[in-house]
Amino acid sequence: MIMQLNKVYSVNTIDRVATELGETVDRIFDLAIDMEPEDGVIWVYGPNDDSVTAFSPFGIENLRELIEMDCERAR
Repeated sequence: MIMQLNKVYSVNTIDRVATELGETVDRIFDLAIDMEPEDGVIWVYGPNDDSVTAFSPFGIENLRELIEMDCERAR
């Protein structure tokens, strides 16, 4: 599936993605640490410089692949 990155219409916070994927926030953060905006990850900034990691649908698919690869490596 090819998705135009400039057509992102929504993102999900790391907390929501972790819940949906049945993972911890810490594990998702560790897997996503090397992801770039082109991979579907962004930082969302709020008041007082609060920030949260968020993922586009493309980023969530990339995370699924990273989880799968990580599980295969652990075997």
